[in-house]
Amino acid sequence: MAIDAEVRGRLEAPARERLRRRLGRMLRAAALTDGHPLEVALTLTGDATIHALNRDFRGIDRPTDVLAFAQREGEGGHLHPELLGDVLISVDTAARQAKRDLFSELVFLFAHGLCHLLGYDHRDDEEEATMNARARDLVAESARTGKTRPA
Repeated sequence: MAIDAEVRGRLEAPARERLRRRLGRMLRAAALTDGHPLEVALTLTGDATIHALNRDFRGIDRPTDVLAFAQREGEGGHLHPELLGDVLISVDTAARQAKRDLFSELVFLFAHGLCHLLGYDHRDDEEEATMNARARDLVAESARTGKTRPA
């Protein structure tokens, strides 16, 4: 987990460590379902950075909450199936849209990005329901204690 300097102060050290543990558990739960270890690079950034990436890669000229860049797609994507890709989360946008608190929103957004890297999408209601169910399972497993279960 990398945290850009522009947003580092938004999460105190104990919250950063708690987030690392929760997201690590979530990734292990996904790996148990996938059948092999998985790797994801996470960057917590601000609106300026995610705005530029959203504009340059998606053609949408505004900030967004989360972007996922999959490595399993395209030529050579099958060579290292454990390398899922990158998730970038705008802490600024997450803070604005958080219904409960920033921490919970960051956990939710990572689950959403992870689902995209695992091949889920939300182009229609059926896809969205399937993706949201997986994200809920991942978030729930990340909050549990004890041995990690598949999710």
